[in-house]
Amino acid sequence: MAALDYAQSGVNREAADRLVERIALLAKATLNRRVKAAVGGYASLFELDRKRWLAASTDGVGTKLKLAFRLREHRTVGVDLVAMSVNDILCVGAEPLFFLDYFATGRLDPGVAEQVLEGIVEGCRQSGCALVGGETAEMPEFYAAGEYDLGGFAVGLVEPRRALPSREIRAGDVLVGLGSSGCHSNGYSLLRKLLPEGAEGDARARELLTPTRIYVKAVRKLLERGWVKGLAHITGSGYLNVPRMSERVSYRISLPPRAELPSIYDWVRERSGLPFSELACTFNLGIGMVLVVPARKAEEAVKLARRAGEKAWIIGEVTGKARGRDSSVAISQEGETAVLDYGSDSG
Repeated sequence: MAALDYAQSGVNREAADRLVERIALLAKATLNRRVKAAVGGYASLFELDRKRWLAASTDGVGTKLKLAFRLREHRTVGVDLVAMSVNDILCVGAEPLFFLDYFATGRLDPGVAEQVLEGIVEGCRQSGCALVGGETAEMPEFYAAGEYDLGGFAVGLVEPRRALPSREIRAGDVLVGLGSSGCHSNGYSLLRKLLPEGAEGDARARELLTPTRIYVKAVRKLLERGWVKGLAHITGSGYLNVPRMSERVSYRISLPPRAELPSIYDWVRERSGLPFSELACTFNLGIGMVLVVPARKAEEAVKLARRAGEKAWIIGEVTGKARGRDSSVAISQEGETAVLDYGSDSG
């Protein structure tokens, strides 16, 4: 199969970035002094009182849903829905409190809806947050038969002094990576185009339905120790998420050996023919969350994450950045290298 990049699969990252900029500009007129972080971050922050800030995040599952429709397997995408929001909540240092869902379809199938809800409940159980409500919308002729869309909304709480990212991220700090369960919920407009027809394609599609890993348990333990300076959820745009922690520095990452990471990425590499640079700014490549910790705490952080049930590695370090230059991520794995400039793709 000839190489197929993300743009050719129908996703325009640059247009999406421009839209975020436009939304931020329009939303500015609605903000007040109690808003501490708004459009563009992993989660928004709002001052509840002097000792507590609320964190809020929303997301969906994207075209991964098409695989659920193909296989008529709807239990896992609810976990994805919760994961995408609660993992973002973690990135501002907050503890997820509660979750709401939105389920929209052309014609309601109670059996399908119940399967989705089972997954949402499981995701909430894993993240320790309450499912407090939601909305089911039935809109005839709006969706194709048998299809639906999902939205999720999470709210968390953080003390102002513990909000992330810290302004203390600096050269010499260490990057710790937490292993992913696979492709999570990103890149599926491309991944679906790589699937062969028939039983082989169904088997691979089932593997791609593996739900997004929820990192709340392990990350909360690390946050409680006060070791974490920043967190990057490796979602859309891949490792270009890392400089979202701080653009005042750059980053050097050496990914673990491919044999230690989900094997689905061997298939993605072979089937897509994409260069390493494109893979690194589209997928997580086996690392779902990146943490910045002081060098003296790095080994302890890895041990604590592993005891909490995560695969964890030291994967790199924070580096200096020349004045006037964009923040960048120099990333490598088994002889392949790429330098991702944050300013060029991030807007």
